[in-house]
This record gives sequence, C-alpha cells and structure tokens, in this order.
Amino acid sequence: MGLYNDYVVPRLVTCACGTKPVIRQRQKVVPRAHGRVLEFGIGAGHNLPHYQADRVDKVVGIDPCSKSWDLAAERADQANVNVEFIQGSAEDIPLESGSFDSVLITFTLCTVPNPDAALAEARRMLKPDGTLFFCEHGIAPDESVAKWQRRVNPVWKRLFGGCHITRDTRQLLQDAGFGIDAIEQMYLPGTPAIAGFNTWGEASVL
Repeated sequence: MGLYNDYVVPRLVTCACGTKPVIRQRQKVVPRAHGRVLEFGIGAGHNLPHYQADRVDKVVGIDPCSKSWDLAAERADQANVNVEFIQGSAEDIPLESGSFDSVLITFTLCTVPNPDAALAEARRMLKPDGTLFFCEHGIAPDESVAKWQRRVNPVWKRLFGGCHITRDTRQLLQDAGFGIDAIEQMYLPGTPAIAGFNTWGEASVL
C-alpha cells in the first residue's frame, strides 16, 4: 500500500474534498474564522479561497502529508491571506499553547488516527476566548444508513487513507471538553448517504 498511500490517496482525497457539495459546506464555515487561525489537515488548500482577508491575520496549516500540500501550490499562491504550512500531526503540534483565536477543522477528524488527542491539541492551541470551527462527515442518525457505514468502514479506511465514516462529531467534541455554540446537520445532496452525513458549527472550550 506504500505507493498507493503516497501517490494515489492524496489525489483521491483532493478530488473528493473539492466536490461542489463539499465546497458549499466550506463556504458556510471557513469565512467565520478570525484572527490567527490554525487549520488542521490543510491538505491541498481547499479552504484557502474562502478565508476573509479583513478578518484573518494569518493561517497556519498543519498536515502530515507534504504531497497534498504540493497540490495546494496554486491555491496558496492565490490566497488573499498569509499562509504558513507545517508538516506534522494534529495530535502533537509543535506550537505554543493559547496562541490562536480560531482553530478550523474541516473533513479532517474522520482521518486523524486519534481524534481525541487532536481535539486535546485544539483546546491547547486556542486562546481562552477562542473558537473552534468545524465541518465533518460521520455516522448517520438513521440506523439503516449507519449499519452500512459500519459494514463498509473497514474497506473505506483502506481506500481513502484512513478516513472513517463512523465517527460521531458532536460526541467527540463534547468528550474533548468543548461546548457546542452552534451546530447544523444534514445529508449532503449528490453525495452517497454513507459518506454524506455532515455536521458543522462552532464550539468553545468549557
């Protein structure tokens, strides 16, 4: 799986993360970020066109895959905000605690090996009055869909670089000590139900 994970997966994920329904979700969340922003899983830079220059001082993006960031070169060049890329894990961020006004996590918690550790780092990175902005797909509320998600998940993970379709975004945030300030959920149109149940909103540290 080495060559597949190194060369095929980044392009598959980049394609999936750039579909019209997913872009519409990004447009709902990314413009809310403000001040110094830490973006988990910046990948191919799909969020970069949606930041608001008059609200954002700087975006620091962390991602374990440098090849995905190579695919972001054009978006990074055209971004209207200052962007810095760090290759590394969201579970162990080499930055000072309490140094960000916003943490942005979009379509990333599904793939992080240890989402609890990643969200603990999100808490650590945020200023006391900071905000976590999130948009994720995960386990559906309808058992008829959820049972297929659980069946397909082992194969799905292998095909899509560790992406899980069975994680509960709201529960993960609450278990990590975040208070949900705003939340919306729906199945994304034009997306298979097993991968299309989306949860997005804002949270703050309790």
